[in-house]
Amino acid sequence: MTRKKVKLAFIVNDTARKASYNKRKMGFLKKVEELSILCGIDACAIVYGPYEPQPDIWPSPLGVQNVVFKFRSMTELEHNKKKFNQEDYLKQRVSKARDQLMKLKRANMENEMKLFMYKSLQENEIMFQNLSMEELNVLFWLIDQNLKDIGVRILEASQIISAPSPGQLQMAPPPQLAAPTTTRMDH
Repeated sequence: MTRKKVKLAFIVNDTARKASYNKRKMGFLKKVEELSILCGIDACAIVYGPYEPQPDIWPSPLGVQNVVFKFRSMTELEHNKKKFNQEDYLKQRVSKARDQLMKLKRANMENEMKLFMYKSLQENEIMFQNLSMEELNVLFWLIDQNLKDIGVRILEASQIISAPSPGQLQMAPPPQLAAPTTTRMDH
């Protein structure tokens, strides 16, 4: 049974807010424990809440001290090695989107030039004066690629034609086996 989507908003009712806090805090601490066990990592959690004077700690005060000490003993490079904040995330997303946009623009330009090339071949008329330098470069690259593809196809076809057919294959004669020599032993 699936749960309905929870509307994320401040809970005005104090008792409902406290009940939700306690339930989610216990779920969070359980998730930290599961993460630690399943992945075999050192993890700890410190939860300061408005309803208790002391923070809730998992696994124990000594365990938290060990994890914090281990973290603080790491170098700055190790600290930042896998650090990922919202700014880095957004930069990565923008970079990926920019790369995808460039790929799509390049593919679009190639498709336009293919269409131009095929249209020009059909009409036997090429209008180079209407093309920009970038479009001409893409067009010449496409023509070069098509010529290379044609060359490869011609080479493959000539190899298929020149290869002997299965009926023409001649097998080497079987190796001659020496006749077994027998020696008689007279007793």
